[in-house]
Amino acid sequence: MAEEKSDELHVNMDHAMPRLKRAYGQLAGIMNMIESDRDCSDVLTQLAAVSKAIDRAAFSIISSGLEQCFINPESTEQDRARLEKLFHAFA
Repeated sequence: MAEEKSDELHVNMDHAMPRLKRAYGQLAGIMNMIESDRDCSDVLTQLAAVSKAIDRAAFSIISSGLEQCFINPESTEQDRARLEKLFHAFA
């Protein structure tokens, strides 16, 4: 049986998947736009949309981690500090 790493955060990422799938599709579309020599303003608009979708997925994951810290009595100050660091990476 594999031993669990103590420095890992275990959060529910189910809410992030639809956003990541949408971003994946948008990114493929952006690549097609570039290959089709579309106007740069259209490409940039779509890049902004995919960036926002990825950011929202990240915040969804962070939110789930924060929720786990409040629910789980075994969560440590170290868990909270890791979540705070991740939050600041996207803020």
